Amino acid sequence: MTVPADPHRVVLFDTTLRDGEQSPGIALNTAEKLEIAHQLGRLGVDVIEAGFPIASPGDFAAVQAIARADLEGGPVVAALARAQAGDIDRAGEAIRDAAAQGRGRIHTFISTSDIHIEHQMRNTRADVLEGAKAAVAHARSLVGDVEFSPMDATRSDPEFTAQVLQVAIDEGATTINVPDTVGYATPDEYAAFLTRLYALTPGLRDVVLSVHCHDDLGLAVPNTLAGLGAGARQVECAVNGLGERAGNTALEEIIMLLHTRRDLLGYTTGAVTTEIARTSRLVSRLTGYAVQPNKAIVGRNAFSHESGIHQDGVLKDRSTFEIMDPASVGIDDAEQLVLGKHSGRAALKDALEKLGYRLDGQALRQAFDTFKEVADRKKQVTAMDLEALVADELRADADGAAFSLVSYTVEVRSDDRPPHASVVIESPDGGRVSGGFTGDGPVDALFRALDSAVAVDARLREYRVEAVTGGQDALAQVSVVVELGTAGSALRTQLPGVERGERVTGAGQAVDTDTIRASAIAYLRALNAGVAAIAAARPDDAPLTDPGP
Repeated sequence: MTVPADPHRVVLFDTTLRDGEQSPGIALNTAEKLEIAHQLGRLGVDVIEAGFPIASPGDFAAVQAIARADLEGGPVVAALARAQAGDIDRAGEAIRDAAAQGRGRIHTFISTSDIHIEHQMRNTRADVLEGAKAAVAHARSLVGDVEFSPMDATRSDPEFTAQVLQVAIDEGATTINVPDTVGYATPDEYAAFLTRLYALTPGLRDVVLSVHCHDDLGLAVPNTLAGLGAGARQVECAVNGLGERAGNTALEEIIMLLHTRRDLLGYTTGAVTTEIARTSRLVSRLTGYAVQPNKAIVGRNAFSHESGIHQDGVLKDRSTFEIMDPASVGIDDAEQLVLGKHSGRAALKDALEKLGYRLDGQALRQAFDTFKEVADRKKQVTAMDLEALVADELRADADGAAFSLVSYTVEVRSDDRPPHASVVIESPDGGRVSGGFTGDGPVDALFRALDSAVAVDARLREYRVEAVTGGQDALAQVSVVVELGTAGSALRTQLPGVERGERVTGAGQAVDTDTIRASAIAYLRALNAGVAAIAAARPDDAPLTDPGP
């Protein structure tokens, strides 16, 4: 990517599908990642970092699918790679289709801080210089758009970092990203560091300077803004601020900061701000990570007013206590679209298209069947309900050869007899197995019965229930995170890797008007995700010690 012709234009680089997915408990499948990528295209993101192809066959498949997709706006599709030939080859292969259209990028990185060089990489500064040179040259031989990052840059010696950056630029890097990998810098410190790099690196002004900030000290957005002030024109961020540890710069926050205070800052982006709320809801549903109520821009309280003085002012003129119109981020539209049980297939298709979902044939028939089933139990189906239902249908389609729920019963007994649950599930080979168990409550009994049927040692790490919309007939959205360990005989035959005592995390979500049923499906999906993670493990089984910038 060349330096933007407009000096005030800021490039939006979204890393939800790479750094965001590294958040504990998130395990998106290819269909879910593709759905998020399509929505990021509608949002107007310039670059989508689709994943880390060397990490696993599943990650490679997801990056490749996104690179092959016809995404709205034609964003660049980037793949992350360590400064190693094997990583770079795998990344180049994954984004080959996008690169053929001039929208593929390899993002390669190596640490430059002495802390990482000595204690993590166990090599020398000379090794880092040579590694950066070879990596960028190799990546440039595969694609025309190469991004380079000196990991842990803000704890690095600026003179040495400048040497590494100049080497990367000389070898053809088109974007230089200077990450605050551990969220250590303050805004003034970060701006001064970037200014120093400009002074020490002759070629830095001829490429795009990017900033990637983590939120360990709550300074990701302020540091990103400071980076723009120092000359950066690409910002790396994630929807809802997802990412390693405390997360990354929140995409929605930086977009609306630049949009709302353009009078002061003067920056522009290509973002379609009315897609922000929908993007946030989609990512929250698919990852199982709830948005905190008081989260800026997209939290449910972001435009709510409890104080009588505030309410009075807003009723008279919204600008008294609101600096942004809720409609500008797409919030007012969430409940305007309403369907009922008498709505036909054409009405459903039209409603889905307004939400950005284009379904035809069998996919539309399945969606309509699900919609009618829910509409019989729910008086009105809103836009938010439809989004949740479509996302749930996509999850069901992506399950493929996995454990699926056939039937369940839960008996809630008297005070002196605990609840008992029985389940029948279909296994990947098409056979049926059953299980039964008692528990402290109906959901606990249900989960234990599922463990018994699947014959797996699973520990429940998170269980969360939220209403998609208000009302007694609201759809329940259930999110489950499990830790999967040594399996019983049913799984041991299929997945011998589990016997080594490994524990992997799986996440699952489901939507239904019946909370118990949604809980059962979400739990099974979490088990399936854990099983898939084991089955898709890289052949060499070597840990990826470098998670990326």
